[in-house]
This record gives sequence, C-alpha cells and structure tokens, in this order.
Amino acid sequence: MRQSIFAAIMVSMAVTAAPAIAACRDDRVELRGDWGTARFRVSVADDAAERAQGLMHVEEMARMSGMLFVYDGPQRVSFWMENTLIPLDMVFLDATGTVVNVHANAIPLDRTPIPGGSDDIQYVLEVNGGVAAGFGIAPGTELRHPAIDADLAAWSCAE
Repeated sequence: MRQSIFAAIMVSMAVTAAPAIAACRDDRVELRGDWGTARFRVSVADDAAERAQGLMHVEEMARMSGMLFVYDGPQRVSFWMENTLIPLDMVFLDATGTVVNVHANAIPLDRTPIPGGSDDIQYVLEVNGGVAAGFGIAPGTELRHPAIDADLAAWSCAE
C-alpha cells in the first residue's frame, strides 16, 4: 500500500514539473501579461555575428516564430531594417525579462534607427509585424527563457 501511494506521489510530481521544464527551452520563449500567455519558437542570436545578421534576407516567418537577441548585459541598443524583407515588431526587454518598449511594424528595408528606448535593454524579441499588438504585448509583459538569469528573472523558468 505504501509503495503504491509513494508511486502515485512520484507520478504526480513528475506531471506537475513537466510543464515548467517544457516551457523553458532554448528554442522557445513564453510571454505573459494581463492578456494571457503566448509561446513563440525562436532562433537565438547571442553573439555579435548572429545579432548583426538577425532576420536579414528572411522572406517569410511562421506567425508564432521569431528571434531572441541576447546581450551580455544591460545596454542601449538600436536596430534597423536594412536587408530585412518582412515587417517586424521589436520587443525590448530589461535584464529581468520585462518588456520596456515595443516598436510595432518596423518597415522592411528601412535604414532609420529604431532605439530600444532605454539604457537597460538586455533582450530583444523580434516577431512578425502586428503580432505584439494582436496579443497585447506591451511594457510590463514578462518573458521567460533559459538565457535570463534565474536570480533576476521576473518570470523564472523554475515557475
């Protein structure tokens, strides 16, 4: 009897832990806000060469896909759309993974700088143009991903 109770508890714990583990993968980000939650499949750009390339020359991107730019520490960032063929929403986040600013519908092939709007940007999520507004992604929205330091994260992968 004790063994069956112990087995049931262990199965319950494994099922409970599975969603948190599944939610935090290198190829996915999850966002939450008053509007609910959304999950995107992402490529990660975490070095200078990958960040410089970004989504240039990409002709189309699945609706729930994007790219997460990861910087070593908080800083002032600015993007542009040279050689980028699709409109993008740029979601600028601080070290905690909290959205600080959203630039909606960046114009393809435009060279106008798009600043992050703050000196403390550490992550930038690019998704298809119009998607951020469609979900309600705005300042205060929280993002989780394994690249965000668990000690700083507003929404930890451990949750």
